Amino acid sequence: MSKKPTSGVLLSILSIVFTLISIDLSAQYQKNDFNSKNIFWQKVQFGGGLGLSFGNRYTDISVAPSAIYNVNEYFAIGLGAQYTYVKVKEEYNSNLYGGSVITLFNPIPEIQLSAELEQLRVNVKGIGINDFSDNFWNTALFLGAGYRNGNITIGARYNVLFQENNRAYSDAIMPFVRVYF
Repeated sequence: MSKKPTSGVLLSILSIVFTLISIDLSAQYQKNDFNSKNIFWQKVQFGGGLGLSFGNRYTDISVAPSAIYNVNEYFAIGLGAQYTYVKVKEEYNSNLYGGSVITLFNPIPEIQLSAELEQLRVNVKGIGINDFSDNFWNTALFLGAGYRNGNITIGARYNVLFQENNRAYSDAIMPFVRVYF
């Protein structure tokens, strides 16, 4: 008769142990599942650029937000949007808007190499004696390099698809300041 209570106690103890182990494993699974969803957002950085330029009869306003996903410490990919308004008094005004895909490569922490494919819709309207309008798409492929310090990169990029007569950009080489938080 003593064997039955001992085996019953042993069975009860094993049941409690297995129940606790399964509860612990279930809690760890839920915790890891929650963290795996947040890991994506921990690797995302937001930033972009703002531009404001005034001159004699000239205005240029630009907004270019973007977001990147850091694949690892060397490589990031992202998307960007852009809107630019340009006006030369009594000559023309222009609206440029579109998006881009960007890749960043950091061979060492201080150097950042980039490739950016940009597609812009350009709307130009002449004013006064220059009464005309033109709407077209402009594609640019920028290859760039810059010095990086923390979240800020300063450098230059070159549009390998630049053509003198496309009227979207006045030069193939453009300086940039890139900031991501």
